[in-house]
Amino acid sequence: MIQEYQLRVLPEVAANEQRLKEYLVQEKGLNVRDITATRILKRSIDARQRTIFVNLTVRVYQNETPKDDEFQHTTYNNVEGKPQVIVVGAGPGGLFAALKLIELGLRPIIVERGKDVRERKKDLALISREHTVNPESNYSFGEGGAGAYSDGKLYTRSKKRGNVDKILNVFCQHGASTAILVDAHPHIGTDKLPRVIENMRNTIIECGGEVHFETRMDALIIEGEKVKGIETNTGKTFLGPVILATGHSARDVYRWLADNNVEIEAKGIAVGVRLEHPSELIDQIQYHNKNGRGKYLPAAEYSFVTQVDGRGVYSFCMCPGGFVVPAASGPQQIVVNGMSPSNRGSRWSNSGMVVELRPEDLEHEKSGMQNNSTEDSSSSILHSSLNMMYFQESLESTCWQQGNMRQTAPAQRMLDFTRKKLSYDLPESSYAPGLISSPLHFWMPLFLTERLSKGLQQFGQYSRGFLTNEAVMIGVETRTSAPVRIIRDRDTLQHVRIKGLFPCGEGAGYAGGIVSAGIDGERCAEAAANAVYLKR
Repeated sequence: MIQEYQLRVLPEVAANEQRLKEYLVQEKGLNVRDITATRILKRSIDARQRTIFVNLTVRVYQNETPKDDEFQHTTYNNVEGKPQVIVVGAGPGGLFAALKLIELGLRPIIVERGKDVRERKKDLALISREHTVNPESNYSFGEGGAGAYSDGKLYTRSKKRGNVDKILNVFCQHGASTAILVDAHPHIGTDKLPRVIENMRNTIIECGGEVHFETRMDALIIEGEKVKGIETNTGKTFLGPVILATGHSARDVYRWLADNNVEIEAKGIAVGVRLEHPSELIDQIQYHNKNGRGKYLPAAEYSFVTQVDGRGVYSFCMCPGGFVVPAASGPQQIVVNGMSPSNRGSRWSNSGMVVELRPEDLEHEKSGMQNNSTEDSSSSILHSSLNMMYFQESLESTCWQQGNMRQTAPAQRMLDFTRKKLSYDLPESSYAPGLISSPLHFWMPLFLTERLSKGLQQFGQYSRGFLTNEAVMIGVETRTSAPVRIIRDRDTLQHVRIKGLFPCGEGAGYAGGIVSAGIDGERCAEAAANAVYLKR
């Protein structure tokens, strides 16, 4: 017999299978001799009260052995000789699009401007060690996309967009822990995700697809308002429908689209800082215990959101037990992001602390309208659809100047920021390139700093001890989402005017994270397949 139970237990019970069996015997009246196996289906932590509980959905097998796999397998057949579809970008949108194309009997050809996920790691080390950013291989560009080395969190609220479980099961099929099917906030970790990504690539190649690294799309081939393929920096042309999954930092792609009259529009983003606390302090606050998380609880998470002067102020991409990393994708930029290893075991916890920014907000902020790139094309400045991108560039360039024109990041203690005081020293930080004390409240735009300061003060009232000078604010967090939306038809997912072009994922403005990008990748693959098979 198989039964499922909803349980609310102490952490030490949830962490030990024998203790869990004893709980089932005592509370549910089961016979211990009858329990042959237990399987946790869902797990979440309830830390709202002083006593911490773990909510579990448990499947109990009595007098029988589990026969079902812990995850659902997807069958991928050989697609050699089948019609091909070009996938630009090997982030989650592109990888899941390619796998779905194989499911649907089409041959994916992936072109990725960066390096494979292992070689890419060497270039990331140079950013911290030598303050050198490779514009084609960094935290944004390369196999796995921005998520590969910035945490690997799989939590999403986009359940209405598609099958979240399918995405998680595909990850498990390629080597991820089945814990991601269980946890309320699933997480692979930057130390384990690269191998999963490699396995996904191997599946694509083994099934007859192609993956071309260090191959940057320089232009779409458009004839008669139809996409015929792409041109690349290698001189090679690839022909076929195009799934454009370039990620949120491919600014050269946005410029090309604007200069070639491919309809795009400015999209709202969120901008702010990366806020870092000692992880022990966050554990103490969130778990209401001066001793922290103890033996059975994970590093604590937090989530804050409020409204200040008509705009949202909120925490973003919270990384418990993690590190702050340099995420610039080109020269003369400082951008910060967060990541966590699978064990979330560092001495620090961080998250983005950001303020909502809408395109109309820039109409009165002329400084944010300037294009600070070194690109010679003055015509692109005329495109108002790129104004949010220009603002990102301007702020990142200013941050770089404040950081002594290196990857040394300007920073300020949290309480000092709210009091508009310079920090004369800074706490120890996980940010490897180093920090320099800087008055963020002075040089960051006032419409951001005023809202951010008020929001942080509110969060300090919600959570005693959170607003503290033990925490440091590191500038700047600008890559929360794409500053542009590539306009597509709601039904066909093709570009609103150009047939055969399928804007996809976070870079196109239709996703916000690994899982939602994967979902959108599958949807775009289905749309591309429909278009291909209709022609035949």
